[in-house]
Amino acid sequence: MEDSVITFLEKTLQRIPSSSLKSILSEWGFLSAEQLQDLHFQQSKHILHNKVLAFCEENGVRIRHVIQLDMIYNHEYPNKRNWSVYQFSGQQDDALVLNVTEFSQKFKVNLKDLLRHVSIGMKQFEDDAVWIRVAWGDNFTKPNQFKPTYVVYQLQTPYVFISNLNVKHRPLLSQALVIATKHDEIKEIQLRGRCLKSLKDLVLRRYKQSFQTHQLKPLQERNSPERDQGIVHEHAKRLADLKEVATQTFGDGPLPKLETAVFKLETKFKDPENRILTNRPEPFRCAVKFSSPSFLESLKSLVTLGIASAPVSPLLSSIPQKARNHFVISERGPGVPSTPAP
Repeated sequence: MEDSVITFLEKTLQRIPSSSLKSILSEWGFLSAEQLQDLHFQQSKHILHNKVLAFCEENGVRIRHVIQLDMIYNHEYPNKRNWSVYQFSGQQDDALVLNVTEFSQKFKVNLKDLLRHVSIGMKQFEDDAVWIRVAWGDNFTKPNQFKPTYVVYQLQTPYVFISNLNVKHRPLLSQALVIATKHDEIKEIQLRGRCLKSLKDLVLRRYKQSFQTHQLKPLQERNSPERDQGIVHEHAKRLADLKEVATQTFGDGPLPKLETAVFKLETKFKDPENRILTNRPEPFRCAVKFSSPSFLESLKSLVTLGIASAPVSPLLSSIPQKARNHFVISERGPGVPSTPAP
């Protein structure tokens, strides 16, 4: 077994949590049933990994086998990565009859025509998505297996989710994906996050959405006989109203998980008392970033508790409907920045 294969396998095993090692090795299928039974998963990770390495060397492990193990791990733990969402456009007439085999062949052939040294792994899981692992090299160096790009193509949809793609390889991956999926163009839609499932739920509208039947109005103090019954009742009434506003804005179900929302301001500075900045030809630029383990749920809770003003600004409340969390606010209004294809 080559040293590079040993190192790759060691690093892959180190990332797998002890609680999932048995199930992931079983799904991998490279070790025999007898070898799996001979592993004592209560042992220390160091001893256990050495035994797995010995079994793999005995079975003649190759780089392609370790790639499969790495793909199983990343499918099991997709939230360990940062994902960006891209959308295809210009669907060709026969794109709807695309099958996985045809897609795989076209993608591999095209990418290998563009780059001499590239390693491609593909696997279809039960969630109707094709997972692609691309390790990049160039015309002189072998592929770097430690910094791969991951691509998740959701079948029968115009969406693809990409992780760890640098600018150098964007045109290559873009061309291979466009040709393989039978589309004309692909572009980023400014939706990013760690929770792959939530990103899918947003673009595919697979969460319980809110449907406002009327224009929300700011909550106002009410002069009613109920105010004389005590401040406790008044407070409860206020919280009930806030909860209603939050439900009308965000719905009553769990929200997709986004960790950030970014707003970039690019407008003319307008202040008659500050002519230095007002007379500048360049737009005034600044950025505001909201961060939370679950930003949308946090925002909903702030409204429910009365900490955030109600109704919520459309810049924030429209995030689930627009399936975006990166915006540019210009003289023309909120929008998304134009970015090159991946």
